[in-house]
Amino acid sequence: MKNALRVRRSENFADWYQEVIREADMAENSGVRGCMVIKPWGWAIWEGFQAKLDRLIKETGHDNCYFPIFIPVELFEKEASHVEGFAKEMAVVTHHRLVNKNGKLVPDGELESPLVVRPTSETIIGEAMARWIKSYRDLPLKINQWANVVRWEMRTRIFLRTSEFLWQEGHTAHATREEAIEETRQMLDVYRQVVEGSMRIPVIAGEKSPGERFPGADETHTIEAMMQDGRALQAGTSHFLGQNFAKAANIQYQDRDGGLSYAYTTSWGASTRLIGALIMTHSDDDGLRLPPKMAPAHVVIVPILRDEAGRDEVILAAEALAKRLRAQRYDDEPVRVKVDLRDDSGANKRWAWIKKGVPLVVEIGPRDVAAGTVAFVRRDAIGTKRSASLDEFVAKIGDELNELDQKLHDDALAYRKANMVEGLANYADLVEHFEKKGGTGFVVGKYSGDPMIDAKLGEIGLTIRCLPHEQSGSEGQCLVTGAPATVDAIYAKAY
Repeated sequence: MKNALRVRRSENFADWYQEVIREADMAENSGVRGCMVIKPWGWAIWEGFQAKLDRLIKETGHDNCYFPIFIPVELFEKEASHVEGFAKEMAVVTHHRLVNKNGKLVPDGELESPLVVRPTSETIIGEAMARWIKSYRDLPLKINQWANVVRWEMRTRIFLRTSEFLWQEGHTAHATREEAIEETRQMLDVYRQVVEGSMRIPVIAGEKSPGERFPGADETHTIEAMMQDGRALQAGTSHFLGQNFAKAANIQYQDRDGGLSYAYTTSWGASTRLIGALIMTHSDDDGLRLPPKMAPAHVVIVPILRDEAGRDEVILAAEALAKRLRAQRYDDEPVRVKVDLRDDSGANKRWAWIKKGVPLVVEIGPRDVAAGTVAFVRRDAIGTKRSASLDEFVAKIGDELNELDQKLHDDALAYRKANMVEGLANYADLVEHFEKKGGTGFVVGKYSGDPMIDAKLGEIGLTIRCLPHEQSGSEGQCLVTGAPATVDAIYAKAY
C-alpha cells in the first residue's frame, strides 16, 4: 500500500519525524541555528494545549505573571548546585550595543555584570518572593508564567530539543514541607490530566532518581511517555525544592509564633517538546494524527467543485453543513470546522488535511447535495470512505470523534505494553537487551539507590526514567549492582 509520506516510520524514525512536521506544515528551522519557526498549524496545536493547561493551572489557585528574560549572573551564583546543572547550556549577554568597525557590526560596550538569558527562572523569581513574602499571611504564594527560555543545544530537533523553546513554569512558596510536597504532586497530576486526557499519551508517573533530579531540588516527579521508537520522553516535571532556593534567596517570613522561618518552594514546567511527543506517539506513515481535543479543526469540509454549473449550490451546502456542525459541542466547546475553498483538486485537498491529522475529512459534491448525503474519512481509517445522510453525520459527530480519540489512546497504550520488558536478571542482561537491534522500550527492574548507578547507565546511553509511584512491593536484586532491592525503576533510552 502506498503511503502519503516518502519516509516510513519503520525505516528511519528520525527522518520520518521531520517528514511528518514538514508535510503537516507545522514548523521549520529558522535562520538561527537550533531555533524554530512555528507555523500556524503547529501554533494552533500549541495554543490548544496552552489553553487547556492554563485553565487547570488557574483552577488550582495559581495566578499568571511575567518576569524578565535577562537574569543577573549574581543570582545564579547564590545557588551552586543549580548553576552547575545549567552552566554549560546558558546563553550570556556581555555587551550592550553594536558598533561599525571596518564595515562590520561588532559587539561593544561591555556590561559591568553579564546577564544570563533565562534558562529557567527559579533564581529571579526567588529574589522577587523574598521581597513579597514577609508573613505567614502571605503564604502560600502560587504563580505561573508562560515564557520562552534559551538553553544552548549541540544537537537540535524541531519541538523536541531546540536552543529556544516555549513553556510554562510555575513557582510556589509554602509554610510547610507537607504543603509544598502536596503542591508538587498536585501539579504533576495536572500535567497528567492534559497529557493523558487531552493529548491521549499514556504516561507513567514517578519520582526521578537522585542523579536525574532537577538541579537543586530535593525531589523531582515526572510523567514518562513511550514514543513509537521505544524511547522515553519526559512529558512534564514537578520539583519539590525544599528550602534550598529559599535559603539562597533569603525567602523568610514571620511565622505564627513570631519567629523567622524559611519557606518551602516548588517549581514545575511543561514545554513545546510535548508537541513532539504528540507527533511521535500518534502519527503514522500518512502523516500527523491528532486526538480530537488537540486538533485545530475537528472537521474539514472539502467541496467538490468540478462542475462549474453546480459550484454555488455545493458551496452553499458545505457552508450550511459547517453551520450545523458548529452548533454541536465536543469537549465542552463548539465543534471546530473549516471549509476548504482553495483552488485545487478535491484529492489534493483531502490528502493535505489527512497529513495535517484532521480527525474527519468530509467531501460534498453535486450528487451529495442532491441526495442529502456526505462522504467522509476518519483519520484512523483513511482507506475506508464512508457515506452518511447529513442528519446522521451531524447527529453522530461526537460519537465519531470519541471513537477516534479512544482508538489513538488504545493504540499508544498497546504499543507501550508490548514494549515493556520485565524479568531481566542482571546488568549483563540489561546491556544485551539494549545493544541488540531494535533494543528499546521500557525495562522494569529493581533499583538499589547506589549513587554510581546513574553514571554507569550513562556509559551505555541509558537513564532511569523514574521510580514509579505505583510500586510492586516485591523484593529482588538491583539490575545494575546486584544488591538486594525493593524499589521498581524504569530503565530506558530517552530523548
